[in-house]
Amino acid sequence: MRGEEKGERGTDSPGELEGARRATGDSPGGASSVGPLEPGQRWSAGRKREVVLRLLRGESMDALSRELAIEPYRLEEWKQRALSGIDASLRARETTSERVELDAALKRLGELMMDHELLLERCKRSGVSPLLPRRSGK
Repeated sequence: MRGEEKGERGTDSPGELEGARRATGDSPGGASSVGPLEPGQRWSAGRKREVVLRLLRGESMDALSRELAIEPYRLEEWKQRALSGIDASLRARETTSERVELDAALKRLGELMMDHELLLERCKRSGVSPLLPRRSGK
């Protein structure tokens, strides 16, 4: 195995660290680009995501509330909605066209197997072997 994979030796390559920062919104110094809104500005989904990520990383809700001038109950609501979204996305099933086609094929295969078993049972009861050809009565 390669020793470069994340977590094996406790070290990450600089590229992996930068990718993680970009994915989570972390800046190298630890400070985030999210701050209080200007008058007339609204909270975008991206800004809310950055705030929720800061909460999930362990920042104090009270300190974050004061810094961003937003009520703690609203921060808690954003956090709960984000966690609900994560749960829902992890429960969601794949519905690709290949999966739909595979499910239909498996259903048809099951039906054919049942028909085959019923026909074998009917042949067994009537004393006819399904594997041997019948003699004609000519």
